[in-house]
Amino acid sequence: MQLKMTNLKFIIKSLGLLLFVLGGSNLQAQEVIITDSTSIGIESDIQEKIQDRSGRFKVDGVAAVIGDFVVLESDIDKMYLELQSQGVSTADVTNCNLAGRLMENKLYAHHAIQDSIMVSDAEINANIDQQMAYMTQQVGSMEKVLEFYKKDSEAEFRAELFEINKQNRLASEMQRKIVNAVEITPEEVRAFFTDIPEEERPVFGDEVEIAQIVVEPEIPQEQKTEIINRLNEMRADVLENGASFATKAVLYSQDPGSRSSGGKISLTRKDPFVKEFKDAAFSLQEGEVSKPFQTEFGYHILTVDKIRGQQVDVRHILLIPDVTEETKQKAFDEIENVRERINSKEISFADAAKEVSDEEETRESGGKLVNPTTGDTRFELTKVDPLLYEQVVNLEEGEVSRVLTDQDNTGRPFYKIITVTNRFPEHKANYAQDYNKIKELALRDKQLEAIEKWQKEKINETYVKVNGEYRNCEYSSNWLKNL
Repeated sequence: MQLKMTNLKFIIKSLGLLLFVLGGSNLQAQEVIITDSTSIGIESDIQEKIQDRSGRFKVDGVAAVIGDFVVLESDIDKMYLELQSQGVSTADVTNCNLAGRLMENKLYAHHAIQDSIMVSDAEINANIDQQMAYMTQQVGSMEKVLEFYKKDSEAEFRAELFEINKQNRLASEMQRKIVNAVEITPEEVRAFFTDIPEEERPVFGDEVEIAQIVVEPEIPQEQKTEIINRLNEMRADVLENGASFATKAVLYSQDPGSRSSGGKISLTRKDPFVKEFKDAAFSLQEGEVSKPFQTEFGYHILTVDKIRGQQVDVRHILLIPDVTEETKQKAFDEIENVRERINSKEISFADAAKEVSDEEETRESGGKLVNPTTGDTRFELTKVDPLLYEQVVNLEEGEVSRVLTDQDNTGRPFYKIITVTNRFPEHKANYAQDYNKIKELALRDKQLEAIEKWQKEKINETYVKVNGEYRNCEYSSNWLKNL
């Protein structure tokens, strides 16, 4: 395979594209304004007046039918407006581009159903709960949310969000199935690299390997006891006096994701909640209230609203114990002492990490960080988080940073020191030095080929009907089935 320069640039850019494919369910769960059509029975059932981009009214029609799904002209208009609302430049975006994207989504969703790919209604409902809570928080009330989206009721809005989320999730899972089946051998990686002309090989920017030591302030036992006592009082008020659990969640819970909805969460055993939370949720009967229990986020009490087969609807109240000025100072002094010992050569950074670091994920590796995007230990400076960039950009190799303050996922402070264990200056791709990156590029190229092949085959065997002006578009895929 002769790789052209334009193709290589596309593959490099698509390191992010296929991460979007693989992680699409989480990202798309937030894209609630992009209105996607739902599955249909009869096209003529979907004719209504909408306002087009010029402000004139037109009759909404069916732009395309893909299997059991349709793309409405209104879907295309609304997707255009959504791109604008997200700050994306739409100067070169055409209706044909948007129609093609929506048809691809329908194709994936249609064949996900044909392949019996299952998605969890509980997980979709949990995403909707988060979306609704976020939107309510942004505009102030559910009434304002419904007014903004021109919906008559919360039930109607939830039903529409459910269809949008379900189709997006089906499409994402179908894409995941396609790319997960793709594997690449070392021989294919070498062939991919050697096929790139010398003058067209990518240039990798300055990279660093980083290690850190983390010391967390201790939470005093009296803080934990106070939190547990407060939760026990709330539990007793609910059980003995009939107080509203939901109202207490709104007033006192420190979980921003569920507080505004009265602590409500829907989940199944397969959903990505911490073990302690799931154990509590599935150990209770409807109406029961748990005793206080601890997770990495803090202390909770939980009640079960409804059990629906494998799904359970719960409400919870989270209280987060805080550290004190005394324990913060003690932690700061400890890490400052460790820093001085490293700088005086009394102990190596790696040994100090194993000895004192509170970060379990990095402690045994001597504090070495792993790049979550690539899976290796290198971080390209131009692509790292801006905060991390500021912390390491001026460090010499082997130099230890000053003591830095950070926050955990509950907002509690902790302290850390960072060192750069290796620096790799900007360079043209080298097979031995950059094998992991080259392997990633080669795998993405092969996955894109698999996606293109799958689309071509499935379009040919799927009922596709493109209507009106959309028959005049030039698509990258053969939606018109021109033989």
